[in-house]
Amino acid sequence: MDTESQRLAQQTLAFVLAGGRGSRLMELTERRAKPAVYFGGKSRIIDFPLSNAVNSGMRRIAVATQYKAHSLIRHLQRGWSFFRAERNESLDILPASQRLDEENWYKGTADAVAQNIDIIESHGLKYIIILAGDHIYKQDYSLMVKHHVESEADVTVGCIEVPREEATGFGVMHVGEDDRILDFVEKPADPPPMPGHPDLALASMGIYVFETALLFELLRKDAEDENSSHDFGKDIIPGVVKTGKAVAHPFSRSCVRSGQETEPYWRDVGTVDAFWQANIDLTDFTPELDLYDNEWPIWTYSELTPPAKFIHNEEGRRGLALSSMVSGGCIISGSQLYRCLLFTGVQTHSYSALDGVIAMPYVDIGRNARLTNIVVDRGVAIPEGLVVGEDPELDAKRFRRTEGGICLITKPMIERLEH
Repeated sequence: MDTESQRLAQQTLAFVLAGGRGSRLMELTERRAKPAVYFGGKSRIIDFPLSNAVNSGMRRIAVATQYKAHSLIRHLQRGWSFFRAERNESLDILPASQRLDEENWYKGTADAVAQNIDIIESHGLKYIIILAGDHIYKQDYSLMVKHHVESEADVTVGCIEVPREEATGFGVMHVGEDDRILDFVEKPADPPPMPGHPDLALASMGIYVFETALLFELLRKDAEDENSSHDFGKDIIPGVVKTGKAVAHPFSRSCVRSGQETEPYWRDVGTVDAFWQANIDLTDFTPELDLYDNEWPIWTYSELTPPAKFIHNEEGRRGLALSSMVSGGCIISGSQLYRCLLFTGVQTHSYSALDGVIAMPYVDIGRNARLTNIVVDRGVAIPEGLVVGEDPELDAKRFRRTEGGICLITKPMIERLEH
């Protein structure tokens, strides 16, 4: 990181929008917000944008929470409490509260920032970067802030390059010379191509850089507009595109890659299928996302656990894991695992066979269970002899089965089986 990027990072507040419900993750978000969903063996989704901010040299962070925020807030308090006020560091947790009027929920992403202007102002920082709390990626935000300053933009929008046919589900930038955004179209049927790359389109990542004073001005104006939905993607950004200078910042210019990663990696794990795939991908011989990169660590709350343990060595009852990731505190007792990712404290019992299983913390898998391509929520006890992933019709009756054939299993589903 050069000294100019470092200096700009110190003048930037990272504001994470972490109120997302994530309803497409079905029962995984029944008790927690999407940013608090577990990912990668020991992290949660929100650890990625927060780690990016810290690793980019940003030491003032605010997190706006809303939907079912308890587990998210508890995670932030346990895992992210290392900021010290005397070193000019802080992490503000900003739940939607009755600060302005009786309607206490944030009305939209822009309103979530607007309601906290006084808190942001108290930090006296020149720039603000608005981040989504629910994507998996590694990015040096200081390079994006530097691009914003050098291009003298009113707003800089982080964009990923996606194949044009896949861009219909995103907000897409129509970009001219010098990365200037000419038009911002929400979920277009025919996405505008990238200059020089007719097969690609630039889709918004939900990351925006503003000068703080200008953002406050825009937010105050937006708050007075009764027709506004008070949202960055729908109202604020299109407004700046029309009346000011909006610039696109392609993710490939600031994404962080270790020697193992060949392509820029960004995932929205917003469906059960995408969530399962992104976690299972980590078990590949050379995964597209390198979690072993000490240069860019993913910080999180780490429970104190003993090492994983594998026991029994008889024919048919051997503690064994292949192409799998097994976290601390796990006991693999006479079970066979293939392409599995086990979070902290999972126990698997004798004669069980797991293939393509994502098991959240403290799952217990009974004897003789056969599980294929499933996601098991935290603390679920899989009964002895349960078979999932072999009979699609039966699975769909008992559990949440996706179009891609992945089964999601939660405590209430197991309780219904037992009655």
